[in-house]
Amino acid sequence: MQSSFIDNTAGFEARAQDTICINESHLQHKWYHNFKYLIVGVLFGVGFVKAEVISWFRIQEMFRLQSFHMYGEPITFTPKKFNKGQVYGGLLFGLGWALTGACPGPLFAQVGTGATVVAVVLASAVAGTWVYGRFRDSLPH
Repeated sequence: MQSSFIDNTAGFEARAQDTICINESHLQHKWYHNFKYLIVGVLFGVGFVKAEVISWFRIQEMFRLQSFHMYGEPITFTPKKFNKGQVYGGLLFGLGWALTGACPGPLFAQVGTGATVVAVVLASAVAGTWVYGRFRDSLPH
């Protein structure tokens, strides 16, 4: 009895790291069920525009530590397990964010406000996500 419990918990821990549930892919919803995501996305985008989170100038000010507009609370550091993949990912993400002034969340809002050049960044983000998913098992984690 004890060994089956241990095996089940080990299996649960392994499944907890997966990002997709196999059963989810078999669900078939009507097309109008996606409107809830559209509504949340529009509200999310309006909030970003009103808070000036999508402003390239605000993002540059934040990276230069000239403005603390985007920091909602004091910055605290907590000890975490070091992983070299975090360094590579952080460098790529930070470099892309600093160069484009676009974080993944505001990309859609930026395109929606008429900054159509950000569509290139959006396409690159989608391509990068696909590449990560394709090579996830062979990357350092």
